[in-house]
Amino acid sequence: MKTKFIGLTGQTGAGKSTISKFAEKMDCKIINADKVAREVMKKNSECLKRLAEIFGSDIINIDGSLNRKLLAQRAFSSRENTNILNGITHPAIISKVKEYIDMYSKESGMIIFDAPQLFESGGNEMCDKIIAVIAPADVRVQRIISRDGISEQEALLRIHAQHDENFYISKSDYIIDGSQTLESVQKQFEEIMKKVMEE
Repeated sequence: MKTKFIGLTGQTGAGKSTISKFAEKMDCKIINADKVAREVMKKNSECLKRLAEIFGSDIINIDGSLNRKLLAQRAFSSRENTNILNGITHPAIISKVKEYIDMYSKESGMIIFDAPQLFESGGNEMCDKIIAVIAPADVRVQRIISRDGISEQEALLRIHAQHDENFYISKSDYIIDGSQTLESVQKQFEEIMKKVMEE
């Protein structure tokens, strides 16, 4: 049986990481895009060298690691800079993800790709099905504040930097309402997985 590759995306604070934990318990292999991003931007990587050429050599710390805060300040200062950042990092991330797919498909019939920027990176084109997790803005603001220890204003900035829920609804095969109780969210996910396995 061919391994199914499922994209998991959605808005920040909607509950993607909760779904990932449920998926792990169901013996799915998880590829986390944020972790892969850190991997491709590690010390001495080609990706990091290219970022330093464009955003300044001082984004590399004395120990050779990436100064994430400084890169974020510069990369997110304009839409143009964000596009440049994505143009460098997304292809590197997708290439690494393909390596993980090859490795994991020997071990499991189901791989979940947890990726906030699934559509922006073109990762959706590799997916058999896509699940989006959405939740109302007020719920997400509170979750982001408690999760990341930031102000309400900073949380709102993150939310406004993302697409609205209609973007995810229109592009995904399945939608999970992440504002529900844990039991309800788990049930929604299990029902979707059952359908995916039957297809």
